[in-house]
Amino acid sequence: MTWDAIVVGAGVIGLTSAIVLAEGGLRVAVWTRDPVGRTTSAVAGGLWWPYRIEPEDQVTTWSVRTLHTLTALARRPAETGVRRVEGVQAGIGTGDLGPWATAVPGLRQGRPDELPDGFAVGLRARVPLVDMPTYLDYLRWRLTAAGGRVEERAVTSLAEAGRAAPLVVNCTGLGARELVPDADVHPVQGQLVVVENPGVEEWLVAADPHSPDTLYALPQPYGLVLGGTARENAWSLEPDPATAEAIVARCARVHPRVAHARVLAHRVGLRPTRSRVRLEREELPGGGACVHNYGHGGAGVTVAWGCAEEAFRLLVGR
Repeated sequence: MTWDAIVVGAGVIGLTSAIVLAEGGLRVAVWTRDPVGRTTSAVAGGLWWPYRIEPEDQVTTWSVRTLHTLTALARRPAETGVRRVEGVQAGIGTGDLGPWATAVPGLRQGRPDELPDGFAVGLRARVPLVDMPTYLDYLRWRLTAAGGRVEERAVTSLAEAGRAAPLVVNCTGLGARELVPDADVHPVQGQLVVVENPGVEEWLVAADPHSPDTLYALPQPYGLVLGGTARENAWSLEPDPATAEAIVARCARVHPRVAHARVLAHRVGLRPTRSRVRLEREELPGGGACVHNYGHGGAGVTVAWGCAEEAFRLLVGR
């Protein structure tokens, strides 16, 4: 088949970009080095919330657009993996948030009796929480239904993709460091522990953007996801036992039953972080066009649909 566009990368950013292109009438193939289920996106916690991502003004547009799409998908949770779940962002007030906060229905300051022990302030909100394995399967199905295809193949250069199609979208995440190359892209390592859920129904996050240690508990259908870490320039994908123990201990201070919950899995992912998201068009040798769409850090789920729609406009001019 002759393709109109090649999307390089099959994480949440790549698949979403491919869907927007395919549903916009283009013949699209996704080229990915790793199977969809082994991308960084597959191990993400899945909470919609802008986190450690710049530039703020564009992030507001991207994240609000994505919020609306995920809210619609949450009407079919069994199919899409998206649910709207009540929870608490502890340790911050409304003044600590960007302008995107005004678009979140019902977001409010929590009362003292609604906050976890040890936190004097916090925000309550009902936002999308995404079961990533189910969601990625849904995205792949939706792409296929629109006529697109996912092909597992290593890509040595963007010019290689440009020879296969006149339009290219670079969604390689951390891979852009070597592929572009772009030295501004670097990993922020996140480790988490999945345990049997002892009855936690609400999500909880307490994340200091300046600390390598975070605290979160995200109730997913497959278990309670406990976290976590945010370690700059750490490349290892091997879970560290001492770190896992510290994660469980931090979460157990808020949810004591977690201390005795059976551990189901240990996971490590490398967030593809950049000083600011790169979302811009570049002409390729030979006359093709490439839109770069990478550097979303830990907020890929939060901005994916907004970024995909902007990539579409940059690529085709509509």
